[in-house]
Order: sequence, then structure tokens, then C-alpha cells
Amino acid sequence: MTATVLTALGHDWEGRMVEIVDRLPGVGVGRRCADLADLLAAASAGHGDVALVSADLRGLDRDALTHLRRHGIEVVGASRDGDEVEERQLRQLGIGWHVHLATPREDLLEVLTTGGRAPAGPPVVVDPVEVPPGEDPSAPVEPVTDDLGSAEPGTVVAVWGPVGAPGRSTLAVNLASEIAASGTPALLLDLDTYGASVAQLLSVLDEAPGLAAAARASELGSLDLPSLARLAVEVAPGFRVLTGIPTPSRWTEVRSAAVEQIIDLARSLAAVVVLDCGFGIEDDEELSYDTLAPRRNATTLVALAEADELLLVGAADPVGLQRMVRSVQAVGQVPSPVPQPVVNRLRASSIGPDPLRRVEESLSRFAGVESVTFLPDDPAATDAALLSGRTLAECSPDSGLRLAIGEIAARLTGRESARRAPRRRLPFARAGR
Repeated sequence: MTATVLTALGHDWEGRMVEIVDRLPGVGVGRRCADLADLLAAASAGHGDVALVSADLRGLDRDALTHLRRHGIEVVGASRDGDEVEERQLRQLGIGWHVHLATPREDLLEVLTTGGRAPAGPPVVVDPVEVPPGEDPSAPVEPVTDDLGSAEPGTVVAVWGPVGAPGRSTLAVNLASEIAASGTPALLLDLDTYGASVAQLLSVLDEAPGLAAAARASELGSLDLPSLARLAVEVAPGFRVLTGIPTPSRWTEVRSAAVEQIIDLARSLAAVVVLDCGFGIEDDEELSYDTLAPRRNATTLVALAEADELLLVGAADPVGLQRMVRSVQAVGQVPSPVPQPVVNRLRASSIGPDPLRRVEESLSRFAGVESVTFLPDDPAATDAALLSGRTLAECSPDSGLRLAIGEIAARLTGRESARRAPRRRLPFARAGR
């Protein structure tokens, strides 16, 4: 079976690479693309199996690579002489293989015929690691960590719920705060493309670069762990926040491939990553004639697919419970963890006498949900926190709502709930300081 290669390389050396590839057995060049648009069109038409791209291809970003892979095209980076800067740039975009004009024929043939599907790394032989005398060369190597990264990937917790302000952001903010207060580093990502509010809830300046800056860096291949750490504001010891887009109209700047990389890097930045998600989970690509168009709900869909835990938040009133029942059914149709229902603002005035029993019976009957977590209604505490731009732990440490959220944090981290006085807030995260 012949592997068809699409090329989009530097014009001054593309001819030499094409000549080398055409001489390989079982490999042929299907199309020499003049630019990225030509390459994407060829991929959409199914004209190739592997794409050879160079770092100087104008417009090449993570979203374009995702489009190629969705159409069955494996991507291999190429350069004239194996330039390290170009190779690093391609690897940061997620291209694991890199070849050049002097790559041995057998190595080049292996990469192109396997489509670059082997583990990421150079196709040539790597220099052996020097083993100190007296040590077993077959012994496992201990992972190396630094102040930013951790050896074990963090747990990702998605906080999602239906439309209607059921309290997703309030829960996400205070859940991350309680996790950090218990001694476990936490990172909160505001991924709501309809109404990002984490920055205002925590009094972080709207001008602070956040999700949009991280997504832009990801698309350009310059996002790494240190740069994500710089963008994620530390609002309290062990509590980082990546704020959302400042205005809903900028949702087009956040593409799914970038969000996927941001979440992946976030796992190395904190032990627990909390995702504040938007309500929409419909695959809005079906509503567009152009499959290259950005999808507003893609951010939430990626978050649910990448999450290890899912907290499904609903409001304790007739409308909120009806939406929650439908959400349990809807979230089962998309890749996501098993939802853990959280009923917010539990009160007898909206449900009737014995509200806990009534809600449990309703969710069990109509949604098949047996285990439900309840959060009491505490408007005084939430209003005080919203007014001051602080967490419940800072404003109302003895609040019943704060203690209930602390129990969820303790369950997720396996630690005891933090009921002591809140720790000092870092001053530079405060607006107007």
C-alpha cells in the first residue's frame, strides 16, 4: 500500500525534499501545496495520508494541525538541515516527528509509512544516557520535577450545569479555594465562553491576560508550563486562577485544540484543576456550513471530555430541577465522566416542606440519580463574598454553604475539610492595588 504525502515546505528546498520522498519505495507525493489553505483543502478532499510541513508555513497553528488530523492526515515536521529552533517550534505545536534533507532513507521511510504515529521523538538514534559506574542501567529513572511541575498529573474537575445561573461559578471558585486551603495546590480555569465571571468574583483586574492569551500562545506554539504559570494569577497561597475572556464577543479566540493543551499543561501546574464551564454542550458545528468555523461550545465539550470528575450543578426550584433532569440525560450523550449531581440553594420556600427528601425523590424518579450533594441557600454569605470580591472562606468562614463546599473538596482530595480561618490573600491580585 502506497503512502501519499502532501508537502507544504519552503519553496527554496521543497523540490529537493520531493525528489527524495518520491524515490522511497511505497511512498509518493500526492500534492505540493503552495500554502496552508491549499494543504487544508487537499486534506479535506482526502488526497493524502501524511503531511510534511515546515516551521515557516504561514498560518500554521495548533487549530490547523487539528483539522489535518481530523481528516486522517498524520503530520511530520521538516526542515532543510535539521535546525533546532525550527524543530522546537514544530514540537511545541504538537508535531512529534521531525525530518530534514539529510535524514537517512530508512528513517525517513519509517516515519512516512507509519504516518508519524509512533511516540513523539526524533526519528534518528538518540545518544545513550551515560550511567554512573556501579548503577544498574535497567533500573527505572526517577522523574525529575521543578518548582512548577509535578511528577504525577493533576486531577481535573469540571463544574458544569444547565442555563439559568444555578451557581456554577460560585461553586467552582469556592471549591478551588477550599482545595487550596486544605494544602493541595489548585488551579481554576474560567472556560465559560458565554459569561466568564471568575475575574470579577475574585477582584482580579479585567485587563489581566488569561484564557485568551494562553489560547493565542498555544495556537502559535509558544505555550509551555512557565508561560502558563505566568498567566495564571496566584490569588492566595496555592490557589491560581486563569481568568476567562473579558467579553463574550471574543469567544472565537479560544479554539478547542488550544483548550486541550491548556488543560494538559494545567495538570502539571496544580494537583487539582477546577474548570468553570459554560452551559452549552450542543455540537454547534452541525449548525455551520463551514467545518473550519470556530465552535462556541467546543470549549465546554473539550473540558468535559478531558475531566476526571464532573460536578453537575442545578438549582433547587421547579425550573432548575427540570433543567437538571434534562442535563443528566444530555451530558450522557457527550464524552464526559459520570456526573455527580450537586443541588444548589436548597430551601423549603421554593420546594416545600422537607426539601431534601422532595429533591431526592424527584431526581431518583425522573433522572435515575441516587446520590446527590446538597448545598444550603446562604444569600447573606454569597452576597458578602460577591460584594467584596472574596471567597466564602474569607468572608464567612462559618457559613453552612462554605462548610458544605469544603466537604466536596475533602472528598475530591481525600483530605480533611479545612474549617479553620482563611489564609492570607496575596495583595497584588486585588483590583485597584
